[in-house]
Amino acid sequence: MKKIFALALAALMLVSMFACAPSGNTKVKVIDIPLSVEEYAFAVAKDDAELLAGVNAYLTQIQENGVFDEICDKYFGDGTPTLITSATKDASKDQLIVATSTGFEPFEMVDENGKFSGIDLEIAAGLAEYLGKELVIEDMKFESVITSVQQGICDIGMAGLTITPAREEMVTFSDSYYNASQVIIAMESDTTFDECKTADDVVAILNAMTKDTLVGCQAGTTGETYIDGDLELGDEGYGFPGLPATKKAYDYGALAVAAMKNGQIKYVILDNAPAKAIVKKVNE
Repeated sequence: MKKIFALALAALMLVSMFACAPSGNTKVKVIDIPLSVEEYAFAVAKDDAELLAGVNAYLTQIQENGVFDEICDKYFGDGTPTLITSATKDASKDQLIVATSTGFEPFEMVDENGKFSGIDLEIAAGLAEYLGKELVIEDMKFESVITSVQQGICDIGMAGLTITPAREEMVTFSDSYYNASQVIIAMESDTTFDECKTADDVVAILNAMTKDTLVGCQAGTTGETYIDGDLELGDEGYGFPGLPATKKAYDYGALAVAAMKNGQIKYVILDNAPAKAIVKKVNE
């Protein structure tokens, strides 16, 4: 009951933030020029070779039989998402404990009734059935997902996770199932990037920003790393030089967009699919 109440309260906060946006043209847009190339995969504990093999076998199966495309069509096309119910964690049962972080549309979402949906979580439901296990979804902050798998609190992380060398030191990744990229979200009335044709054009503008420019992101994501930079990691990082702007990190991408609509930040950097899903929803 407490969890459902918290989820409902979070949803109410999002609605309130969007409703309190300044008057005028408050629509937003995606600057659809990829700033990076990355791969999503699922995370399992380093010593769980059996689960890793099962996950990879299931991914191969749904990619070959068309189920993966059917799931994606529910979120990128005209299909209808399937609502998923999580069982209660019970050590006496054979369960698949999935660590996720909702609010990252269209990969993981939860409604006011505690029903889950999203590409990752529909795959999770199918995976649990394939493995003959009961599905338990543990919803948490994004930055806790990898740690929960590494520490054995959860069996698998399914949260739009980008494969990175730093994360590979903590967990083992499945085969990649989705290619992603970072993009900018801006107010629809903002013409700053209108003449940009390439990523270099966009980067030149970003590099001309100052610390007075506030750029939002979802905490713990690649977007945050893009703003902070990670050159000091060498081959262990993405090679992002970082931005001269000031970062503002939020628990969810939608909260960052709401802050932008309210005039609290200038731009948001987020993965392309969640960015487009959030923009579509807030512009309705």
